[in-house]
Amino acid sequence: MKNKHFFILALLLVCNFITTAQDVNLFEKKELIVAADTLRYRILYPENFDTKKSYPLVLFLHGAGERGNDNQKQLTHGSSLFLDQNNRTEFPAIVLMPQCATNDYWAQVDVNRNNYPVKLDFQFKNGPTKAMGLVLSLLDKFKEETFVNKNRTYVMGLSMGGMGTYELLARNPNRFAAAIAICGAGDPKYVNNYAKKIPVWAFHGAKDNVVDPLQSMKMVSALLNEGAFPRLTLYDFANHNSWDPAFAEPELLQWLFSNTLNEEK
Repeated sequence: MKNKHFFILALLLVCNFITTAQDVNLFEKKELIVAADTLRYRILYPENFDTKKSYPLVLFLHGAGERGNDNQKQLTHGSSLFLDQNNRTEFPAIVLMPQCATNDYWAQVDVNRNNYPVKLDFQFKNGPTKAMGLVLSLLDKFKEETFVNKNRTYVMGLSMGGMGTYELLARNPNRFAAAIAICGAGDPKYVNNYAKKIPVWAFHGAKDNVVDPLQSMKMVSALLNEGAFPRLTLYDFANHNSWDPAFAEPELLQWLFSNTLNEEK
């Protein structure tokens, strides 16, 4: 009897693994080549995708641990959120998940890892990193597609991706309808570029010992000082992986997709 139960459990685990792998493969592998540089990315199209229709576009930026060139690791966190059947049905959208090269970074920032939480010195004036430049080119590419709703482009990111999210808002203040930054950081000096244009929802774990939760507090405070009304969720129980409870927020995607670019933006 025990062997029978073990077999059934093992079978369920195998089936779950196969289903998960199949789901992840719904994110198609793509490459964007600009001059001598290549940006590897995955794209998820809505169910029953129709090029004659118009869909929201979500850009998702991964963290530092998912850098590489396998065009796979960037799916580690976040992909399941968009593969959830209820979310696919309720919020049909095109989802882009690019991968940053191992020796690059989404944000223009010097990261000192000698002590934790890490020390961050943002260098926005130096221009975008190669990885960020490629992401900007990717956004330009999809801006030309007729099946993309130009008034409903969104950006989400965690950790390094959260830093990239804030930098993208500063560099493209007229492109995004809303943004979600999880355990991220940014340069408060540039929030005036987008404070009153782009709704922001920031998440952080109060116990985060990698990226100080005060980094999110600084960005939210700067937005408030500019007259914006950002959302902030601080989890008293979470460390750096605050993306887990953030992805579980029942209002997360509902809030994101409820925002639309106004014409005056």
